[in-house]
Amino acid sequence: MPSTSIWQLRDGERIIACNASLVGKRHFLVGITRVRNEALVLQDTLDYVGKQVDAIVAYDDASTDRTLEILGAHPKVALIVANQAWEADIEARRIAEGRHRGLLLQTAREQLSFDWMICFDADERVTGDLRGFIDATHSSDCEGVQVQLFDAYMTPGDHAPYRADRELLGFRRFFGPEQRDILMLWRNRSEVIFTEHHGREPGGVDRMKTGLYCQHYGKSLSVDHWEETCEYYMRHFPFDTYGKKWRERKGRAIHTQSDFMRPLYEWGDALFANAVKI
Repeated sequence: MPSTSIWQLRDGERIIACNASLVGKRHFLVGITRVRNEALVLQDTLDYVGKQVDAIVAYDDASTDRTLEILGAHPKVALIVANQAWEADIEARRIAEGRHRGLLLQTAREQLSFDWMICFDADERVTGDLRGFIDATHSSDCEGVQVQLFDAYMTPGDHAPYRADRELLGFRRFFGPEQRDILMLWRNRSEVIFTEHHGREPGGVDRMKTGLYCQHYGKSLSVDHWEETCEYYMRHFPFDTYGKKWRERKGRAIHTQSDFMRPLYEWGDALFANAVKI
């Protein structure tokens, strides 16, 4: 299926073919992900997502750790768009996010044939029977699925750093009740596109439903990672909307409440019943 937005490879970008047996085949569910320096969690991410999807296409944004090596060795990774030129400018970084995912979507459409796509981040774990959920959805007129995402937190009794030999799913005990509904899954239709002003979610998806849950670990891998995350948002995102907020969070990795001053809950019915959409 051709894409309506044409993205060209730029200087420093190249496509790496990984598992050639996945290319040119018909697939039901394909995953795309945009990563940078995710070696700590990436093996577990690929193993976890790989149980649900038929193939993965990844964009590596100039990683300086083992991210590219891990991607290339995984049997579910069909293709990698590898970028060697990190863009440090704040405005350019914002625009690049939509472009990178647009290039991923286009590359997947050109090289693979598929019915559904999931866009996932390395520090997320969608829980439940993802493939079964999409199988049941496929016969409906639904075009996309918004997944309900909750942030995991480090707490006084649970803040040991994550190790690469552990499963990330269920790694932390407590989560904030703030719920973000993220369009992560969509049917492969030519109307679905990423443009430069899009970030995580594409445009062109009209008939959506909300389902599934997602554990997000961006705030809770370790105290050191929390501090690095604060520095990253302060340096690479607009100060008024991101930098100021993350500057105030420095030194506050361990939580007794969420960042929004609400009680924390264990994963399960109590968390979902007290969810607050943001």
